[in-house]
Amino acid sequence: MTLWLSMLGEALQAMSANKLRTFLTALGIIIGAGAVVLMVALGQGTQTAVTKSISALGSNLLIVRSGSAQQGGFRGGAGGLPTLKTSDAQALLDLTSLNTAAPVVQQGAQLVYGPNNWGTQIVGSTDAYLDIRDWTLQSGRPFTDTEMNSGMRVAILGQTVAEQLFGSADPIDQSVRIQKSPYQVIGVLAQKGQSMAGSDQDDTVLIPLVTAQRQLVGSQFKGTVSMIMAKANSAQQLASGEAQIADLLRQRHRIAEGADDDFSVTNMASIASTMAQITGMLSILLGSIAGISLLVGGIGIMNIMMVSVTERTREIGIRMAIGASRKTVLLQFLLEAVIITTTGGLIGILIGVGAALGVQRFGGIAVAITPQPILLAFGVSTLVGLFFGLYPARKASMMKPIEALRYQ
Repeated sequence: MTLWLSMLGEALQAMSANKLRTFLTALGIIIGAGAVVLMVALGQGTQTAVTKSISALGSNLLIVRSGSAQQGGFRGGAGGLPTLKTSDAQALLDLTSLNTAAPVVQQGAQLVYGPNNWGTQIVGSTDAYLDIRDWTLQSGRPFTDTEMNSGMRVAILGQTVAEQLFGSADPIDQSVRIQKSPYQVIGVLAQKGQSMAGSDQDDTVLIPLVTAQRQLVGSQFKGTVSMIMAKANSAQQLASGEAQIADLLRQRHRIAEGADDDFSVTNMASIASTMAQITGMLSILLGSIAGISLLVGGIGIMNIMMVSVTERTREIGIRMAIGASRKTVLLQFLLEAVIITTTGGLIGILIGVGAALGVQRFGGIAVAITPQPILLAFGVSTLVGLFFGLYPARKASMMKPIEALRYQ
C-alpha cells in the first residue's frame, strides 16, 4: 500500500509540473467521453420519443385503411377509393382476436365560438374510439347511445381546440359552430401531445359517426368510412388479429384468390418494433462515431508519454541506480497515463451530461441519460490509458541504468 501511495504522489507531482501539457493530453479523452455520453443520450432519447409517440396512438392497435380498387375501368391507388364500410367494422367485432373496433371518418373544418375560430380535424366515430386510442376525458362525458344512433350535434374537443376557442374558460355545455351548424360541447379530451409525424394529436374534435356521415363528409359512397381502428385482446394476438381481419375483409369484399386487396392493415406494434431497431442502430452509430475521439485521444496520450519518457531519462536512470525495479518504473508511468485518462473521462462525462440536459432544456430535443453510456465512457477511458500507456511505460522500464544516466 505504501508503495502505491508513493507512486501515486510521484505521478501527481510529475503531472502538476507540466499542467498545460497534462491538460492538453487529457483534452482528447474529455472530448471523447463527453461526445459518447451526449450522442448516446440523443440516440436513446429519440428512440424513447418514437416509442412513446407510437404508443400514444393506442395499445394493441390495428389500423385498416381503404386500399386500391377498380371500378368501371378506373383503378385507384392506396386510399384512392373508399372501400371500407361501417358494416365492415361491425363484422370485425365477431373476430376472436379483437377486443373492439371503431369505424372512422375524417374531415377538415372550421370551428367558430363567438369572435374566435379555429381550423381543425373533425373525427367521426363510435364510442369505442376512445377505448381503442387509450384516450381519457379531462372533463365532461362520452357520447350516449342516443347521440350516437340519432346523429345528434354533440362534440368532444381536443385540448388545443378548447384552448384556442375558449382560452381558460370551461367549454362544457357551450355551443360551437362547425360548418355553420351548432354543436353542443359535452367533453374535453385529456392531452396526448405530438404524434410520431410531429402533428398535434390534441388538435382534433370528435363527433358521432352518424353525424359526420350525414352532415360533414357528404360522400357519394354512402356508408363508407376512411379507416377502421381495431384493438386486439393482447399484444400476443396482434399478428393473428391482422390475419383474421385480412381474411374476413377479402371474403366480405368478394376479392378473388390471387387478386390484390382493396384495403391495408397496419400493425402499429410492428412499426414500433421497426422504429425501435432503427433508432437503436442510430444510437449505436452515434456512440461509435463519438468513440473515435477516445481512440484519437489515446494516440495523443501515447505520443505525450513517449515525450515524457525521453525527457525523464536521467530520472529513470537515477531511480534504477538506487534500487527501483523495472516493474516499479513500468507501473509508475502506466499509473500516470491511467490517472490522466480516468480524470479526463470523469470530466468528459460531466460535460456530456450537462450538454445533454442543456440540449433538452433549451433545444427541446428529447434525451435519455442512462448509466450504461456513462459506465461505458469511463471504462473505455480507463482501458485507453492502460492500452496506450503500456508501450511508453514498458520502454521506460527497459532502459539500462548506465545509458540512462549518461543521457543528455
